[in-house]
Amino acid sequence: MWIDLGALGNDVEIIQGNTLFCCDKNGKRIILPPSLSELEKQLLEVSPEDKGEIKKLIRAVDFMQGTDHVAGKDCNEGITLGRALSGVGPLMRYFSRTTGQLASMFKSPEISQFITGFWGDDFGALALIYVFATYCGRNGALPKGGSLKMAERMVDRFTSLGGKLCLRREAVRLNCESGRAKSVSFSDGTKEEADYVIFTTEPAVTFGKIIDAPMPKEIKALYDNPKMRRFSAYHCAFGCDAAELPFEGDLIFDVPEHLVKELDTKQLIVREFSHEPGFAPEGKNILQTLTFCYEDDARAFITLYEGDKAEYRKRKEKLAEIICKLIEEHCPTLQGKLSLIDVWTPASYKRFVNTDIGSFMSFAMPSGYAPKTCSARVGGLENVLLATQWQKAPGGLPIAAINGKTSIEIINKIEKKK
Repeated sequence: MWIDLGALGNDVEIIQGNTLFCCDKNGKRIILPPSLSELEKQLLEVSPEDKGEIKKLIRAVDFMQGTDHVAGKDCNEGITLGRALSGVGPLMRYFSRTTGQLASMFKSPEISQFITGFWGDDFGALALIYVFATYCGRNGALPKGGSLKMAERMVDRFTSLGGKLCLRREAVRLNCESGRAKSVSFSDGTKEEADYVIFTTEPAVTFGKIIDAPMPKEIKALYDNPKMRRFSAYHCAFGCDAAELPFEGDLIFDVPEHLVKELDTKQLIVREFSHEPGFAPEGKNILQTLTFCYEDDARAFITLYEGDKAEYRKRKEKLAEIICKLIEEHCPTLQGKLSLIDVWTPASYKRFVNTDIGSFMSFAMPSGYAPKTCSARVGGLENVLLATQWQKAPGGLPIAAINGKTSIEIINKIEKKK
């Protein structure tokens, strides 16, 4: 699918790092390596007294690798029927647990932080096991050039097939007649006629606004479900005047208790980009922090930006100041070597992509939930379809791409019937 879309291909270098993330606590560091056996060995060294729970966790990750074809020599290892029947029980053990509940099953505070540091306490444990399965199966590597180059390759593929991009034009109205969409009106006064219209925007800003129709019941049920929480994040980016860094991938460490409320997080996630030499001048690096915000905190950023831009800027400056100091305290070799590049928040995401609370994915994956894909059809409009990340939790690029494929298959079926 990614090759068809132009995102990947034989000419795209894939970068496999030595770790996805590492957690520091009590002077100990645990990393997530691209090997399940290495992960097991490391966890047992940190906490031999947790051997039973570690073995159960590793077995569940191993089973997940087989069911989703993400491990093995060619990263597509399958699973036999016998192994599937024997492995369902260990995996289901975590189905109804959150990451916080999974962490509490370990005696070691270092392993507990390793479990919760990546996503916090409230995600479904199976979502984290899926991350472990993917990365430890050497299937979580990065395409060189990052997201921007990936998007540019997809644009090239699209335009090479005759597609046309109309950028910086906000769609504001779907114009319909007799149960069919006829055209889309844009904020600059222009209009585009279409045989079919496919919406990729968030349903919360599509239905009742661009489309004069209620949100489909299946999708509305996700928004109304209290377990399906939406989230965004705020970030700080720093230039780093150092060629060598004291960590690889993402570094996660505890935030001092007196700053937890100020930063809205118990742990700080710091990402480095040394795998992309072109991202920073020679001898220097880029660091970026990521702090997740659930709906209330995300709306607070948006409300502050819309109501008082001066106070909003002060809030960003204060966050950057505190975070810079925390990084320097935790990594003494970086003392005095960080300079702020930018701070962006849920308000930034809302301005750029117009999601309701600045979401860049859809719903946080809860415990005890088996995701299913909502229909691409829009009731009462036979030529309008959805191809969004919002049709299945937790959203993201793969789900958006799969739903795009589905919408085209539906159009092909309609055209064949004609």
